[in-house]
Amino acid sequence: MIRLDARTAALVSQLERFAADNDARATERSQKLLNLERPTAELVWLLITSGKRRRVLEIGTSNGYSAIWLANALQATGGEPLVSIERDAAKAAQARENLAAASLDARVQVLEGDASALCAALPGPFDCVFFDADRVSAPAQLAALLPRLAGDALLLADNALSHPGEIAGYIEAVEASGQFDTFTVPVGKGLHVAQRREAA
Repeated sequence: MIRLDARTAALVSQLERFAADNDARATERSQKLLNLERPTAELVWLLITSGKRRRVLEIGTSNGYSAIWLANALQATGGEPLVSIERDAAKAAQARENLAAASLDARVQVLEGDASALCAALPGPFDCVFFDADRVSAPAQLAALLPRLAGDALLLADNALSHPGEIAGYIEAVEASGQFDTFTVPVGKGLHVAQRREAA
């Protein structure tokens, strides 16, 4: 188990309970928070810290649960503030509140709007991108981000096993680029991992 400081650990546990209750009651998908499962969050934290990632982009902030893990990992590596994109204004507001409660608000820049449009405007370079939003639009976001990725960039995408049909286009786009070594970890809902091969 990843050891977070007591305050962050308590907040993370609280958010897990809140999300489980919210998603059980929500009647529409847009009302659900769809947070990462804890084992996946811990694996993402390990991949970022062990890989000493310093500039990370998250697509799909929701209420900030995963952003707390990502920002905490970047704090451990001495990285730059996380850039996180969320199209739902109410969820972005929740994320900012939760990040402030974790004392990580200065470590995360939450951008509101369409992820595909925002990705095309971001300067980069990013050495890690976490795709956790609309899986259908992920191929377009990947295309916009490829020129903005570091040489050894790490791409992570959740729901590889729970929504194989929806994420298929993204996985095909990653493979078609010919730039990445890939595998899927059977943790949580399935984490697809792609490591960019540095040019010789």
